[in-house]
Amino acid sequence: MAFRIHRRQPNVVFALVMVSLIAATVYSQSDQSSKRFDPDGSFWIHGKPPSDFEDVGGINLNSHASRRLQAPGVELTNGRRLRFKSLTVKRDSLVFTTEAYRGVSYTFSGRFLRGGVFAAQSLDEETPVLEGTLTKLRNGRKAADAKLKFTYFGGT
Repeated sequence: MAFRIHRRQPNVVFALVMVSLIAATVYSQSDQSSKRFDPDGSFWIHGKPPSDFEDVGGINLNSHASRRLQAPGVELTNGRRLRFKSLTVKRDSLVFTTEAYRGVSYTFSGRFLRGGVFAAQSLDEETPVLEGTLTKLRNGRKAADAKLKFTYFGGT
């Protein structure tokens, strides 16, 4: 079968190319939302922490038990780490409760502000990637809470 290009066929070819490019772009964008989500790393309070939370050094996520990352839990400024008693990490939320140390424990309920694999992204220490409410409990009772934003550090 012979293929002949008529004078009007270049417009048809151009239209087919454009439709293909648009379809590829839509597919690419929908594929990005289904990409793997991995926020493992440390999250530090953005800016100066409220006085009730000056003892919080960071939140450490390490679902793959990587040796280059801190052990999971809430890191205190005195070097102590409070392990998670419960932890739920999803693309749109982070919820946890820690064990208690000297009667003090923490809960958090928040959301991630971006997706993807955090360690593979160029994230700076000034752009928040997590926000939510951190609550300090003393002997199981709420002692303080604050709506906070957190920046990301992926380890060395």
